[in-house]
Amino acid sequence: MIKIIKKYNIKSILEIGTANSYSSHIFARYGAKVLSLEKNYKMYNLALKNLINSRLNKNIQVLFKDALLYDTNKKFDMIFYDPPFSFFVNEINSDLNTIQNLMEKNSKLIIHIHKSSEQFVYPEGLELYKEKKYGQSNITILKK
Repeated sequence: MIKIIKKYNIKSILEIGTANSYSSHIFARYGAKVLSLEKNYKMYNLALKNLINSRLNKNIQVLFKDALLYDTNKKFDMIFYDPPFSFFVNEINSDLNTIQNLMEKNSKLIIHIHKSSEQFVYPEGLELYKEKKYGQSNITILKK
């Protein structure tokens, strides 16, 4: 992900699924402005606690929102979609149709799923850029 941020000079990132804000901090460390959406209240509070003492907190905004209900006209250079590993492929496919509307032309969508997950369908308008496997994770990068 860092290579993509550097190579394509990514400035704005939407993170869907904040968890503890670890990924947000990595993205912000490389100069990106991060908007992170978390719909689990417990994880949202954990992320806020982690931001309080962070020197990167000016580059990270965390909102307690369901990304699929988030209404904005803003488009992002990159979207990092990290659904719970318990999500079924039909939920991911549905989410991707909504998420792609938040993407700039030529932007990247990085999807992090468990290696045992079924393969999802790329929505029309997105194409495969790269796939990688890391331990228990599959990372798929799509481009618009």
